[in-house]
Amino acid sequence: MRPASDVERRRLNETFARLCAIPSPFGSERACAEAVARELRTIGLGVEEDGVAAAVGAECGNLLARIPGRSKRTILLCAHLDTVPEPGVIEPVLVDDGWESAGDTILGADNKAAVAVILEVARRCAVESSPVGLELLFTVSEENALAGAKAFDASTLRSEWGYVLDHASPIGEIVVASPTYYRIEADFRGQTAHAGIRPEDGRSAIEAAARAIGAMRLGRIDEQTTANIGTISGGQSGGTNIVAGRCLVVGETRSLDPAKAEAMVAELIGHIHDGANTPACFCDVDVTTERLFDGYRHPANAPAVLAAEKALRACGYTPTRRSTGGGSDANAFEANGLHVTNLANGTERNHEPGERVSVAALEGMLDVTFALLDACSD
Repeated sequence: MRPASDVERRRLNETFARLCAIPSPFGSERACAEAVARELRTIGLGVEEDGVAAAVGAECGNLLARIPGRSKRTILLCAHLDTVPEPGVIEPVLVDDGWESAGDTILGADNKAAVAVILEVARRCAVESSPVGLELLFTVSEENALAGAKAFDASTLRSEWGYVLDHASPIGEIVVASPTYYRIEADFRGQTAHAGIRPEDGRSAIEAAARAIGAMRLGRIDEQTTANIGTISGGQSGGTNIVAGRCLVVGETRSLDPAKAEAMVAELIGHIHDGANTPACFCDVDVTTERLFDGYRHPANAPAVLAAEKALRACGYTPTRRSTGGGSDANAFEANGLHVTNLANGTERNHEPGERVSVAALEGMLDVTFALLDACSD
């Protein structure tokens, strides 16, 4: 397929800015979903919404549209509609040839850059014949541990393989391995007491949690494994004179090696129990672990990866295979037996107030996606 025209590039940028301005934190994607569905119907496509909204705690379900192609092969293009929570008003602006937020907010390029690209691909393919059949899936609650994709019935798809454009790194990078990810929650329960009069009658849940965390290995454990404590909450707000009877600790670990992830879970739980069993602050503790998604590793000759490399080269990018510590909807589909590859889309600093995507990267991914359709038809 030919590269994007000036009209397509201009419309892509306009669509991207319009989508970013629509608030869509996970669980509240309805307005964004309606905007996407309206665009698809305007170009003559049918749009199906599945029934997973209630199950994943969202306002709406996943959206699916289909476009026939010249070959018998069908591939999936997937992007998520939601963003991380953002209380501010997002106002996309162009700064030095790139899109940024005018205020101290995220931009929403994760993943609306991909949504805009897929919509522009759909516009052309709805009018001109596509080299391959397309299934266009827009998921909800991706930022909530891939909830929308995990709940989607992948057996309804006809695709041989698929792509998500959802890695905030330079165009050319192809994610061929992603980690297994565990969430760990520890609820420490000690004994409250007056901190100035009867401290010896108290058993501080905060101290027990602190001892547990202090003994943990956190951050980069090895090349494949990480661990982190993300939230600590306990005691009573402003109550310095109360020995804290409760403390909740929430953390995670992930690894490209599933066995290492499981071993790290066991190690963290061991420290949690050691902290709770400290005589000076003995506490009861309830520990909950949840495997939020499974990791995957693509084989070297995976057709989706080879096609992506061909498309990237055709557009002047140097393909690079890499592993990632992050997850995407690809993890959910891989777990359900559909091979889906995550492609870097040139976005920067996702989930941060400084989030950005250059116009060159946004337009570059449109050309890459057009080339991808050709590469997948071989």
